[in-house]
Amino acid sequence: MLSAAVTALASCDTPTKVAPAIPQDKDVEAKVEKVLKGMSLEEKIGQMTQLTSTAIARGIDITEAGEKALRDYKVGSVLNTPGDMAQTPEDYNKFITEINKISIDASGIPTLYGLDHIHGVSYVAGGTLFPQEINIAATFNREHAYNMGKVTAYESRAANVPWTFSPTMDLGRNPEWPRMWESFGEDTYVNAEMAVAEVRGMQGDDPNHVGPYNIAACAKHFMGYGVPVTGQDRTPSSIAASELREKHFEPFKEAMQAGALTIMVNSASNNGMPFHCNTELLTKWVKEELNWDGMIVTDWADIVNLYTRERVASSQKEAVKLAINAGIDMSMVPYDCTFADDLKALVEEGEVSMSRIDDAARRILRVKMRLGLFETPDTYLADYPEFGGEAHAKLAYEAAVESEVLLKNNGILPLKKDVRILVTGPNANSMRTLNGGWSYTWQGHGASLPQFTERFNTIYEAIDQKFDNVTYVPGVEYHLDGTDWKFDEATSIKEAVAAARRSEVIIACVGENTYCETPGNDVDLNLSKNQKDLVNALAATGRPMILILNEGRPRIINDIEPLASAIVDVLLPSNYGGDALASLLCGEENFSGKLPFTYPKYTNKFAVYDYKPAENQTTMAGTYNYNAVMDVQWPFGHGLSYTTFEYSNLSVSQTEFDSSDVLKVTVDVTNTGDVTGKESVLLFSSDYYASSTPDVRRLRAFDKVELAPGETKTVELELKAKDLAFVNYYGKWTIEEGDFALSVGNQSVDIHCTETLVWEQPDID
Repeated sequence: MLSAAVTALASCDTPTKVAPAIPQDKDVEAKVEKVLKGMSLEEKIGQMTQLTSTAIARGIDITEAGEKALRDYKVGSVLNTPGDMAQTPEDYNKFITEINKISIDASGIPTLYGLDHIHGVSYVAGGTLFPQEINIAATFNREHAYNMGKVTAYESRAANVPWTFSPTMDLGRNPEWPRMWESFGEDTYVNAEMAVAEVRGMQGDDPNHVGPYNIAACAKHFMGYGVPVTGQDRTPSSIAASELREKHFEPFKEAMQAGALTIMVNSASNNGMPFHCNTELLTKWVKEELNWDGMIVTDWADIVNLYTRERVASSQKEAVKLAINAGIDMSMVPYDCTFADDLKALVEEGEVSMSRIDDAARRILRVKMRLGLFETPDTYLADYPEFGGEAHAKLAYEAAVESEVLLKNNGILPLKKDVRILVTGPNANSMRTLNGGWSYTWQGHGASLPQFTERFNTIYEAIDQKFDNVTYVPGVEYHLDGTDWKFDEATSIKEAVAAARRSEVIIACVGENTYCETPGNDVDLNLSKNQKDLVNALAATGRPMILILNEGRPRIINDIEPLASAIVDVLLPSNYGGDALASLLCGEENFSGKLPFTYPKYTNKFAVYDYKPAENQTTMAGTYNYNAVMDVQWPFGHGLSYTTFEYSNLSVSQTEFDSSDVLKVTVDVTNTGDVTGKESVLLFSSDYYASSTPDVRRLRAFDKVELAPGETKTVELELKAKDLAFVNYYGKWTIEEGDFALSVGNQSVDIHCTETLVWEQPDID
């Protein structure tokens, strides 16, 4: 097999120029060049400079120093919400219009304003918040990602915001990582498909002409951010070159080819090389190999961090040199203009070429041209009548319904509406925990403020409205002073137990308080002792218990799992998550969510579904007996329903194929239960043998179907033969002659590749 690969390499190793990831528009390019030609060095560097709102304003009032910075340095971009808290659309309209007025007066170029609209308009009061990305992944329904992108774009423009730092496409493959919930889970294909759908929702169908109801997307964080060795945020990773190319790069490649206008860079390093100064990745992989003409922006202060944290530069000025020469186009500074001064000096000293400055400025201008900011620098709420309206709320609610995952059900669900219920736990009566981070404030505590979420229902409030006999006793509560999200207090466990004895069913809502980024670092994924004590005390009453998990990453519950008659993981379903859960618990809606990650059973034994064969072993005979059996709480793709589904008649259009073929896979899916339900149909492949140890299986396609009781539908899934390729030890894409298995549900079929092909370029369609 290996010799065949080597033979094939000779004819496939010549690099070829690929078509532009975003086809250029001649009129747009002509306008860009006209503006660029008239710009001074200082103006070009100004476009590369991004300041945070608090550096130029107090609240929404621009300070004298802020105006001076905008005018003197010709600052190209501003980010973040004024006052570090969500503002009204009217306030954004006023604030950003004033910034644009100053910028256009100073340089003739409008400002590119960006916000972290992570799950809907996270920083706009009165707007629509969707479930977090981890929830969107759990739907296995691209439509929800698209809808979230489209609504985010519309409502961002209502606030005069043309750019958002989303979607997050880091593979959430380490549950310790505090930003796991911002991702679409652990799988490469799911991340790619959901990101593409969200980008198209945000930007529309023509990236050269992003209309007034659309915004620029920013695919982040390029790349490998979600697998730090220690699990801690912004710490190093150790990703093999083959895995980096095959798994971590793929979602970004797909998003850029779908038209994503900007990308943001991973704050950390890999194998000793910080991403912010990695020329191979930023310039070669992205700008040259993909032929992508969008803009690369840093994360928060990450050029300076090359000096202060990563220590690959001996001064801030040298850090600027490394980052700009590597391919960075815009620096999220974010507080002063030292970056601009340093960069000007570096150009004058010949350390950074004028061509590199022109390239960066051209890319920034191109984004602004594509957004239509030169013609229409400002947009206003009055032109967006659907802002925060019922149509958008309905889409967010539907996404929440399909995202909540039924992990276990011993027949207790659905509940009758007249059953006596105790609702308890620290997550039962909290809008904050339903939303997670990036919700009105950075750490998410803004979701607890009445001015933002008073009109929405907590889990308890939603259940109380849906059922006839509901009692609420918290039992355990998170620290009311908000000093540390990690800690909770056993405030009323005895009272909860007493209430449980008077009830027929217990609904215990446990999980996590909100956190975001580095403050979310934690050293123990076990559910807190207080919460486990509550669950154990409630179980001792003998009343059946439904465990509701409200969490951004899986918390270890192996010791209390047997105590629950049913378990639902709602993840972070946002403002409509409580309503969705209540409707699911009573059977008005049916569960269809599936886990987009592997739920671990032990804190010292994390796993992903696409593990290597040697990771799953039984006891080995001999001196060194050991047990490495893959043992998880629930696998990737697990999720129950109130109905059952049966798979049959799996077939493939051809069982013999070469690398150029496209396989059509069909399978019949039947609803064998008594109620209508939706089923996510997942197609996996397995390479029996390969020259590099293959993954045990990989998700290659998925679709979601709705079936009435007794109904059968034939689902067709398409699989390009080249999608079965892997990146070999030497960093080359490889598909080899040999046998593969395709599986859907309990169905499996063998197929055979008739050739070996090895190629150098990224797997570009």
